[in-house]
Amino acid sequence: MQLPKLNFPETFNFNFRKDKDNFFIYDLTRKSYLLLTPEEWVRQHWVHYFLSCKGYATSALISERKVVLHGLSKRIDLLVTEKTNPKILIECKAPSVKLTEKTFEQIARYNSVLAAPEIILSNGIHHINARFTTEGYQFYNFDF
Repeated sequence: MQLPKLNFPETFNFNFRKDKDNFFIYDLTRKSYLLLTPEEWVRQHWVHYFLSCKGYATSALISERKVVLHGLSKRIDLLVTEKTNPKILIECKAPSVKLTEKTFEQIARYNSVLAAPEIILSNGIHHINARFTTEGYQFYNFDF
């Protein structure tokens, strides 16, 4: 299986498994193999980044958590917590998905429920980062 090279400073060691025609990737946060989709490829890079490069514990990372937004159930891609408080919300898109104002609005809506002080929108190649302030979101360049 040919996977796209993503824009991360490290090369991570992933565990893969193949079953018939499907490939699976091991998720350290959920301790199980998940279907390897382009979006999952990006999410697993962020999981490994926060564990390997930033030193977070697996218990500080929450994947695919349900949030209720205007009465509708949604799922966030990845949430980094600190002492159980939301710290960074990450929305992952497939590398082929262009990051736009519309995709940023999606993560901002999810964050209206979680109130993480920082958000990252990523397709693995491009990353949009913002901090929430009293004046709204302030964008900044993400330095790995």
